[in-house]
Amino acid sequence: MIKLGDFEISRVEEVVLDEPTSLFTPWTEEVLAEHRHWMAPNFYNEDRQVLFSTIQTWILKTPERTIVIDTSGGNDKDRPLSPRFHKLATDFPKKLRAAGVDPETVDMVILTHLHVDHVGWNTRLDGDNWVPMFPKADYVVSATELEVRDPKRGAAARPPGSWNTYNDSVLPILEAGLARIVGGTEMLLPGVELVPIPGHAPGQMGVKARSGGQEALFIADVMHSPIQIYHPDWNSKFCENQDLARETRAKVLGYAAETGALILPGHFGWPYCGYVRRAGDGYAFEPSPVVP
Repeated sequence: MIKLGDFEISRVEEVVLDEPTSLFTPWTEEVLAEHRHWMAPNFYNEDRQVLFSTIQTWILKTPERTIVIDTSGGNDKDRPLSPRFHKLATDFPKKLRAAGVDPETVDMVILTHLHVDHVGWNTRLDGDNWVPMFPKADYVVSATELEVRDPKRGAAARPPGSWNTYNDSVLPILEAGLARIVGGTEMLLPGVELVPIPGHAPGQMGVKARSGGQEALFIADVMHSPIQIYHPDWNSKFCENQDLARETRAKVLGYAAETGALILPGHFGWPYCGYVRRAGDGYAFEPSPVVP
């Protein structure tokens, strides 16, 4: 657990996936040779020659609120276009409770964006029905993301198999009246505010937390691997707007280096978060000394 003034930050891991190095088109053996000394073994597996992608949920506790940031892949979901997330059967709920989080008492769920690996535990299967996993929480969701993912609106031309994520993990939240639809710049409560970080997804939102003179920034998928701190122009193949993703990454890196804010990405390997430091004309990654 990380202490941030009066706040506490922890995480719940669903699964760690092997990510082919083709995630980044510019990846080369020369790049690996330059960075192997710090990438292996926490971010790169030498034996399988793959990157690691941690599928996880961040937990932010204030003195009054328990906030869940993104909800991983989810169990029992039909994912014909995302085989890695198809019909998962993990012990995520058990891990959640072991971390001191009772789904019945969560106050807020912040969905940074609506990709398959960030919304799955919004709901759980109850008989034949998808019901909210966090029944008393406000689910904070971007209006832009809702627009582009809705099969009746922005996603109408996409393959029907892609609609499943919206239909089983987003629509039930809307129908239950739990969604708090936002523009992405709101102050949610004292010390916790949303910041727009589009590019990877059109309405992707970051979460800025401040307490006791300290700051943390949950940056979702602005970066998938710390190699992007050294190569800010590298996008993942999953970034929907490649040019905008680069612009956003440059802003986030500059801000983190200037302010010293702790950055908490969606998918980094151990220790899962850290700091951006200036290094000549670029940046370097300093892993957090405390593991959440």
